[in-house]
Amino acid sequence: MKPSGVLVVSASLCFCGYGAIRLVGKASGHYGPGIAWQAAHLAGLAALALFVPVVLGLGRGLPRGPVRTGVLSVPLMGSAAAIIQFGIDIVFAVLAPDATRMTTLYRDFSAIPGVSAVVYTVGPQLFYAGLVLLVVLLVRVGRLPWWSAVVLVVSVLLSIVSLDLLPITSLGILGALLPAGRLSDEHTGPRTRIPDAELDPVPLEQHPGHA
Repeated sequence: MKPSGVLVVSASLCFCGYGAIRLVGKASGHYGPGIAWQAAHLAGLAALALFVPVVLGLGRGLPRGPVRTGVLSVPLMGSAAAIIQFGIDIVFAVLAPDATRMTTLYRDFSAIPGVSAVVYTVGPQLFYAGLVLLVVLLVRVGRLPWWSAVVLVVSVLLSIVSLDLLPITSLGILGALLPAGRLSDEHTGPRTRIPDAELDPVPLEQHPGHA
């Protein structure tokens, strides 16, 4: 498997791990400060970090310019917000002896102006929204099959219905993005070297300004 494909698989499986461990922790009746919480969030943190190069790789399938830059900024900002959120979750779980104390820490932190929107309610959602936008544009320019956009949208909607469906969401993201594994290879394949004579067909002594 090509490096870009490995990144897509690794990021999606880490995301799946987050959802699966979260389900196991909830099934045990104790999903708060503890091993299950930390393991799930570490897996989620790894997924988010791996999705950064995945998004950048997807962006190579779009023409260079301000549109590509703007589109890429959306999922990257969302990823940054989600990374902050997961980092805070991990730190609070270390500081809190129980779920009650952790809830208090969250309440105090969320009371800071702007924190709730940036870190929890709006910021992380930009990752999903930006990823969908990016994939739709890649479908439009013929870099991905049409069904990639459909699978991705359905997968994202499942996570909105319930976070318990995150394992399915992650596998859907994997299926939608896996065809993009060839994008970077198509763009970075071997280039034909142009002979020097073709690069500079005019003899040096005929260039204006040559003494």
